[in-house]
Amino acid sequence: MQEHELWLTRLFNDHLAGAANAILGWFGLQAENPARPWSNFIVMQILVAAIIMVVFAVLRGRLSMDRPGKLQHCFEIIYTFLRDQADEVVGHGGRAYLPFFGTIFIFILFSNLLGIIPGFESPTMFPYVPAGCAVAAFLFYHWAGIRAQGLGRYLAHFAGPIPAMAPIMVPIELVSHLGRPLSLTVRLFANMYAGEQITLVFISLSYLVVPAVFMGLHVFVAFLQAYVFALLTMVYVAGAIAHEEH
Repeated sequence: MQEHELWLTRLFNDHLAGAANAILGWFGLQAENPARPWSNFIVMQILVAAIIMVVFAVLRGRLSMDRPGKLQHCFEIIYTFLRDQADEVVGHGGRAYLPFFGTIFIFILFSNLLGIIPGFESPTMFPYVPAGCAVAAFLFYHWAGIRAQGLGRYLAHFAGPIPAMAPIMVPIELVSHLGRPLSLTVRLFANMYAGEQITLVFISLSYLVVPAVFMGLHVFVAFLQAYVFALLTMVYVAGAIAHEEH
């Protein structure tokens, strides 16, 4: 299916095609259409990253202990919420992993909300972006487990508590862990794609009340899916470092 080229993607392809082809060339890759190498989901991710950097640059300049502004209040609420969730799910030492939890939550949230703005699309409605976030979470919780327990002890828990059960437990654990990135990817992608399509359908049918209702629902789903993704990442980190905790 031919991808509809957004106006911002068109600008990238018109003026920065050479840069994209050069980057692909560094990795020995080539775009299907070298004249139009930029895809919507890549450009939307770049836009999300730029928005996040601008928002936090503005926030940093306005931080105040005495007179915090609305933007600071919003992010303090997000920080407090994620911190409390990390304390509850991960337990002791959970705050050490809070920067990653916050990063994944903010990136997914901003990506989900971008689709509400006319002329843009949520990059999370493309499977590649949720898959990238899922792989990042997968690698992070394994790294956390190895860092907390050491490589040998971390790998030993794949064999189960009884050595005789290792031939059975190892394949089960491997399938379980390998299925986690797929589960994270499908959940986020399916929800955001479905929400985006429903919103577009109702906008085409009506231009006032009904689209506003579904856009409100889209905002709710955007927050919910970002929270679920971050929460499951916390659960996986908790499981990876659980042996050290006990």
